[in-house]
Amino acid sequence: MGLIALPERSNACERARMRKTVQFLSAASLCGCVAAAPPPLEPGGNQRVDPMPISLALEEIITAGVRQHLRNPIAAKFGTMLAGERTLNGRHEIVVCGYVDDKGSPGGSGGNEPFIGKIYTDSGNSFELVAISDDATVDGACRMAGLAMPDPNPKPHL
Repeated sequence: MGLIALPERSNACERARMRKTVQFLSAASLCGCVAAAPPPLEPGGNQRVDPMPISLALEEIITAGVRQHLRNPIAAKFGTMLAGERTLNGRHEIVVCGYVDDKGSPGGSGGNEPFIGKIYTDSGNSFELVAISDDATVDGACRMAGLAMPDPNPKPHL
């Protein structure tokens, strides 16, 4: 899948404000960090992420990016989402795992569908949807990144 840019907004000031907010939040998350040499990369690179909170600006990037791949984006409801950041192959990225309920989609499978995506902060916060609906692929990729998602439909205890 290629990179997907954020949808165009009707107001250039709003886009600039959102970009500045994301930049500010990214910089603020680094406050208190001590500069240290990065650990040496393993041959395949470290797949694990450093967990991070999902700000409102980051949530907007995620939901807009996922909605572009749904049959009925307006009806979509998002559930639990987890995020973490890492540098992989010299590129800073934010990995996001979550659930989206696309029941209103005509012909859609409905229910809580897992997804995994990446946000590239060095490319204008572009969003790439890696996988959606394939439980095994999404679950394995999220676990490998260190973002184990809880079961969206836990079985009741009797």
